Amino acid sequence: MSKFRQETWPAFESKVTGCMRSNALTILSVLGVLSGGILAVILRYARDGRYTQREIAYVMFPGDLFLRMLKALIIPLIVSSLISAIGSLDLKMSGKIGARAVAYYMSTTCCAVVLGIILATSIRPGKGGNVDEISRPTQGARPTTTPDLLMDLVRNLFPPNLIQACIAQYKTVLVPPTDEQFLAAMNATEGPINKTAIPLSEWRMKYEIEPSTNILGLVVFALVLGITLGKMGPKGKPLLDLFSCLSEAFMIITSWVIHLSPIGVLFLVTAQMLEMESFEVIVGQLGMYFLTVMLGLFTHGFIVLTSMYFLITKRMPFQFIGNMAEALATAFATSSSTATVPVALACLEDKNGIDPRVTRFVMPIGATINMDGTALYEAVAALFIAQVRGISLTLGNIIAISITSTAASIGAAGIPQAGLVTMVMVLDTVGLPAEDVTLILAVDWFLDRFRTFTNVLGDSLGAGIVNHLSKKDLSEMPPPQQFVTIPPMANPDDFTLEMEKELNGMAVTTAERSQPAEDVWQSTSIEQMEQR
Repeated sequence: MSKFRQETWPAFESKVTGCMRSNALTILSVLGVLSGGILAVILRYARDGRYTQREIAYVMFPGDLFLRMLKALIIPLIVSSLISAIGSLDLKMSGKIGARAVAYYMSTTCCAVVLGIILATSIRPGKGGNVDEISRPTQGARPTTTPDLLMDLVRNLFPPNLIQACIAQYKTVLVPPTDEQFLAAMNATEGPINKTAIPLSEWRMKYEIEPSTNILGLVVFALVLGITLGKMGPKGKPLLDLFSCLSEAFMIITSWVIHLSPIGVLFLVTAQMLEMESFEVIVGQLGMYFLTVMLGLFTHGFIVLTSMYFLITKRMPFQFIGNMAEALATAFATSSSTATVPVALACLEDKNGIDPRVTRFVMPIGATINMDGTALYEAVAALFIAQVRGISLTLGNIIAISITSTAASIGAAGIPQAGLVTMVMVLDTVGLPAEDVTLILAVDWFLDRFRTFTNVLGDSLGAGIVNHLSKKDLSEMPPPQQFVTIPPMANPDDFTLEMEKELNGMAVTTAERSQPAEDVWQSTSIEQMEQR
């Protein structure tokens, strides 16, 4: 027995050590999330009073630096990755991958909405609740209408200025009625009214530029430019090589930034939990709503999505999800699908072996339009608010909520708490007051992290599914090559057949030495250079 231990123990120890080394960053990222939560609880109960804004800012500082680094990589990485991925595929192949990705996105989003409606109607988290008993912020929701939100969404797809789209997006603002309009409305109705009684459709419209990255517009531009460069063939190859090189460069920078994720995640989680009003709200007034959303997100993420992955790929998803731990921890800490794209791309390509032509095509689009967690949350929130107000919804109202939640989740940008804006559109569809969105603000910041976690998990599993379905088509295409350029020569005769054959790793005979080459290529692949 001792001899057996002597023979097997070193091999076992070596295997465990190798596993720990290869997954050290993943383990540290998960520990960062857990340590941040524990540290926040200790700090909150270490003294009686609340922490000031300045003290929280000090705790947030390391995490804020990490978040800034990730955000700096978003635009160049998404644009260059999309252009290089689409440009390297022919139009037919791009269409196939795009159709598979969109079909997956729509099916999972619809599943999330249906699941949210089933849970909200069966559990009824708002039953017996009272609007006056739930604490809410004094500042109400921004007044808006469903047509305005939908038109803003379409307008932002086509930004008039690409530079401006990097820092701002278009927004319609409704201006409250003036005193003259208010007096005219009073005279027309022959009775006392307030300004809120005037329909929003009669408010004056004003157009503003909101300081927020227009990811949707940049994605559309990158899609069109990638397709154009692919159709141009050899003429578009120099520009396509430039974007491919940029994509690779930013992926290398991303790999450097990822090593800071354990520290950044720890301080981000700690600061956000210190900023929370009270833990009692989560388990008190909004406890059932919180549990319903959490149950829905868990069911959708770890049962629906994983079952879909298993049925299509015939592989267990646990190792795949484990390899995405760094991206999932970053999603929870940053609460932004878009900010997690650089980390998710690195995990998919380096650890899960997904083809870069798939990941760099699917992930940027998925982070923009595939919001399963947001769709589920909006469906549950609308039904919760209706139940709290004692309003019975018909089957038509529930169908309207499902359709609007699906559309609203697509319009929700991959930034923290963007779902609150589109939530107004869902409430407006079934005639619920827009200001009731403030009923769920107390726990929204916390649920937003789990929604983002589910969104990134869905995007990642979708990349794996699309890669599996497209594997045969991709194998028939030549893999993308990196090229090095040979400086042009003043006299083409100086480039001999001997030099050309040596560059291509071929044997050179005595008769061929110093013989001019008739066909001189100005570039050769890195693989051929290494063979030489």
